[in-house]
Amino acid sequence: MQTPSDHAYPDHWEADVVLRDGGTARIRPITTEDAERLVSFYEQVSDESKYYRFFAPYPRLSAKDVHRFTHHDYVDRVGLAVTIGGEFIATVRYDRINADGRPASAPADEAEVAFLVQDAHQGRGVASTLLEHIAAVARERGIRRFAAEVLPANNKMIKVFRDAGYTQKRSFEDGSVHLTLDLEPTAESLAVQRAREQRAEARSVQRLLAPRSVAVIGAGRAPGGVGRTVLRNLLDAGYTGRTYAVNRALVLDMHELDGVPAYRSVAEIVAETGEPVDLAIVAVPAERVPDVVADCGEHGVQGLVVLAAGYAESGGEGRERQRELVRQARSYGMRIIGPNAFGIINTADGVRLNASLAPQAPAPGRIGLFTQSGAIGIALLSGLHRRGAGLSSFISSGNRADVSGNDFLQYWYDDPDTDVVLLYLESIGNPRKFTRLARRTAAVKPVVVVRGARHSGSAPPGHAVPTTRVPYATVSELLRQAGVIRVDTVTELVDAGLLLAGQPLPAGPRVAILGNSESLGLLTYDACLTEGLRPQRPRDLTTAATPQDFCDALAGALRDDACDAVIVNAIPWVGENGVTESGDGEVLAAALRAATASAPAKPVLVVHVELGGLADALAAATSSAPQATGQDRAGRPAAGARRDVPPTGPGTAGPLVAGAGQDDRPATPAEIPATAGRIPAYPAAERAVRALAEAVRYAQWRRAAAEPGKVPQYEDIDESGAAAFIEGLLDTAPGERGVTLREDDARRLLQRYGIPVRPTLPAPDADAAVLAAARLGYPVALKTTAPHLRHRPDLGGVRLDLADEHQVRQAYTELTDTLGKPAELQPVVQAMVPRGVDTVVRAAIDPAVGAVLSFGLAGPATELLGDTAHRLVPATDRDAAELLRSVRTAPLLFGWRGSAPVDTAALEELLLRVSRLVDDHPEVVAISLEPVVVAQHGLCVLGAAVRLAPPPPRTDLGPRTLPSY
Repeated sequence: MQTPSDHAYPDHWEADVVLRDGGTARIRPITTEDAERLVSFYEQVSDESKYYRFFAPYPRLSAKDVHRFTHHDYVDRVGLAVTIGGEFIATVRYDRINADGRPASAPADEAEVAFLVQDAHQGRGVASTLLEHIAAVARERGIRRFAAEVLPANNKMIKVFRDAGYTQKRSFEDGSVHLTLDLEPTAESLAVQRAREQRAEARSVQRLLAPRSVAVIGAGRAPGGVGRTVLRNLLDAGYTGRTYAVNRALVLDMHELDGVPAYRSVAEIVAETGEPVDLAIVAVPAERVPDVVADCGEHGVQGLVVLAAGYAESGGEGRERQRELVRQARSYGMRIIGPNAFGIINTADGVRLNASLAPQAPAPGRIGLFTQSGAIGIALLSGLHRRGAGLSSFISSGNRADVSGNDFLQYWYDDPDTDVVLLYLESIGNPRKFTRLARRTAAVKPVVVVRGARHSGSAPPGHAVPTTRVPYATVSELLRQAGVIRVDTVTELVDAGLLLAGQPLPAGPRVAILGNSESLGLLTYDACLTEGLRPQRPRDLTTAATPQDFCDALAGALRDDACDAVIVNAIPWVGENGVTESGDGEVLAAALRAATASAPAKPVLVVHVELGGLADALAAATSSAPQATGQDRAGRPAAGARRDVPPTGPGTAGPLVAGAGQDDRPATPAEIPATAGRIPAYPAAERAVRALAEAVRYAQWRRAAAEPGKVPQYEDIDESGAAAFIEGLLDTAPGERGVTLREDDARRLLQRYGIPVRPTLPAPDADAAVLAAARLGYPVALKTTAPHLRHRPDLGGVRLDLADEHQVRQAYTELTDTLGKPAELQPVVQAMVPRGVDTVVRAAIDPAVGAVLSFGLAGPATELLGDTAHRLVPATDRDAAELLRSVRTAPLLFGWRGSAPVDTAALEELLLRVSRLVDDHPEVVAISLEPVVVAQHGLCVLGAAVRLAPPPPRTDLGPRTLPSY
């Protein structure tokens, strides 16, 4: 592109965005080549909008105006345009001004800003999105405030400024409203931005899942084939919208395929029917897809599901084809699922969409399922169907070039038809955003994730976004901190989803175990202990137990205040004639439902052995129950839901007595509707217990999330002094890669945050060691600081409790004789501190997830086991307390085997101070405090390493954008 010669074209300002109605648009700087586009755009703007922009009739742009509005220096004068299909639909411009409002002749920090949006696109959130982007550009160019003059009648523009969340001032001068906006992001502006992001991205998904019309492009004339299969699946599911078949090879006299209208292009559909097509299922070879996308984009299609393969999964040429597909679709305002996708399903009664290759649509239910892999999607659909679990929606995204799991989290967050979210992910392209969205969603409904490719270090070929380089263990723990239920296998994903979609959350970890097998009860008991639950002694009903015995025992357990959940074990039982009753599972299922219908609502799980009939009977009840017992996210019965059965589902976390029974007896099977119970069944005790343990941990997290911790304020923190000190150190650092601080500089910086580090004195020879010991005061420690020996007392590089000069000289001689010359060992002397537990505190900024605070005990054993806990910064007092207790070696801090507990309060305070330092100063990209010796009273930091560098950009604070590849 041709641009003014003084500044290069800032291509990093280009961005694809999702607008309020779910459509996409592109924002980019205006260039000198945009003159014709600008003139055409201006001609389509109404006279009223022109008057609001220029405060006077302004019917056309003069040549001078066009030159002025297309020539920018990208510093003091900047113009951005919003484009769809390459044409302008909106513009914004700022001009740097002095305090008196005149153009600035020298750098100033204020600019005048003005917007113009084409009337046909007003109300789509274009101006508010442009404001975010032009504000980010202005901040990058050193502008801190925007000034705007708006006519009082221009209510829409005034609302855009008012609702942005920035600190602002307003006044009425000379017949116009004068607004001044402080462009520094605030908590309110960030909240506004994220709320708009959620609405826009959720709407973009909703347009894909609930289209009014669908065209299957590539539906062949002969039965079979991908396109014809999807068309058949659409019809078999009973899709409620208009359906079209599209195939460019159709003969002129062929007007139908499988009973639906057939056309050669989307253009023909629109021309003949006058109706738009909302969703296109693209089932043509990859080389034909660009023509299809152009046909769809030029005729108003809102979204594409691209089933075709041959993209990034096929190599370099395919990757470029995939990039071009995304660029082309977004240029028309369309979003894409795929390519290489398996399809989408929406079971809502008003939609009934099966635009996928799944031959059988799942039953309606309360689970939202997202998978990146088609093969895993097939397995999950099959597994959930066999066990009677219904779905609200299903998406298999393939290469995930555009629409991702983040978009569906935005949609499911407030989708009333979804109570549980299940995700199979092979990569997390934006962990920072995913963690934020998952935390918000998990606060109202469970989010269960299984990660594929977690040990290979990279996602399978074809994924648009590469997998994060953050260690899997770190990402896993951060997801748990966000309330995500992380499981290891697809089987566990189904197990957890089945429980969470059908049962209330447990109020605690206490588990009652009952059944007709003593051995199975003991296995269940042991599994509960392994998972950290608190099981009661199993109750053996004996093999002679009848279904009514099960009913009575279960009802009693549910009424027990000392019980939070019940696991029922069932094996074939002996009947009156002495034969094994293995096929009458429906009777037992009805008995169990009868017990749950008239007792407090607590989770019930069934472990069955050789009782396929029982599992089938429970699955049948599960599949139909959601229609009978729907709830909103708070656990209240949803509109139209039955009131005669106990509420269930993840919203109900405490005891709740149903209204079906008025006395203490359990209802009989005859009194209970077939759909009253949704009891998950498992073929192994370990699987049931693991699912229950995840539900218990999630319920605990959710209760804790309702009362979040606080970030303490410490009066002795010198934030401004630390900022000046950091700035001075970075100014003297060579290049832009940062600097590792010298020990004394690190000590001074940490001291400003109330983190004292015990001094060390160099000991290049024995005499220097003796002088250092005298200066510090006996007893002292002598240790090496060589990299290969640092923090490795097991290698003999440390001598402790040296009480006098003789011991210092002797230790020095032993050290150098055994390990090497002083120049290689770099010995230092440090004063001894009280005995305690050696720990390690670290913090680091990762571009993918942000600042992470880490804690573990010092030593090779901990390092070998990977026993380190992590929390995102800023950490709260609750985070710090949990961090200490998250490591497996935590008992050493709390008096293991009779040892004295150490000062964990001091350790928590240290963690919080480190968190504050990193949060206040993102230039502190890494801190390592090792060892931190925690005694019975107080602690001592014996070693510290700090690295400073220009901080990586905070993508979560910038304007809303779609990922670019």
